[in-house]
Amino acid sequence: MAKARTSRRRTGKADPETDEAVYQAILRAIMEGKLKAGTKLVENLLAQIFKVSRERIRKVLHRLGAERRLEMIPNRGARVPRPTLDDVRSVYEAHRVLEAGVLVQLIRVLDDKLLARLDAHLAEERAAANRGDRAASVRLSGAFHIHLVDALGNADLSRFLRDLLSRSSVMVSVYEPATQSICAVDEHGAIVDALRARDAARAIDVSRDHFLHVEGRLRLEKEASASEDLAAIFGRGNDRPSGAVRLHRKSPSRRGVRASLQQPKSG
Repeated sequence: MAKARTSRRRTGKADPETDEAVYQAILRAIMEGKLKAGTKLVENLLAQIFKVSRERIRKVLHRLGAERRLEMIPNRGARVPRPTLDDVRSVYEAHRVLEAGVLVQLIRVLDDKLLARLDAHLAEERAAANRGDRAASVRLSGAFHIHLVDALGNADLSRFLRDLLSRSSVMVSVYEPATQSICAVDEHGAIVDALRARDAARAIDVSRDHFLHVEGRLRLEKEASASEDLAAIFGRGNDRPSGAVRLHRKSPSRRGVRASLQQPKSG
């Protein structure tokens, strides 16, 4: 009985809200390009930064690994993916082939309601790009393609696309210059214009060129330095981290923890 109580104290009680807050903070750092390709995410350092247990950090890192946002290396831990040129070519070829088929089918079911949703989404994308919100721009860029495939109601196609986006969104975050976000919005707009004209061939051409442009904008030479300062990246000092999560009775309220761990939107 005593051993069970000791185990619970060591690992901490289940707290999905804090898990989610830490997850969102790390994911946002990836999506904003703050964590460069190859950056190693050290469990004990992150536990100190966020003031949570290593077990909680490990759980979050494994979740990001399952989503293919991070690479989990046996006996070495987690790091930001460092895709090769062949990896990039393979992922974007898959994007082009999948979306070409989606657009052919989409023309057959396209209606004004879907076009209105796409127009509203484009407005969100442009607003994010204009205010310089890198994480939102990457997320919304991927969501545009999800809108297209989800309109078909085919769960398998939607799952395939989400798997591709989990990889390509990280590639964009760590390798594409932030100033290029507005280009993606214009290219998405051209796809919608072709759909509105019910011109499948043009929509496919524009989509293919769009993915080629994104692939061409990636700069694979960016590498993590040997001493990435995770505390600085997450905006927390090593002595008294902002938004510390304390696993004992005097810890702040969960609501306060969640608020302090959320990264502020830029712009």
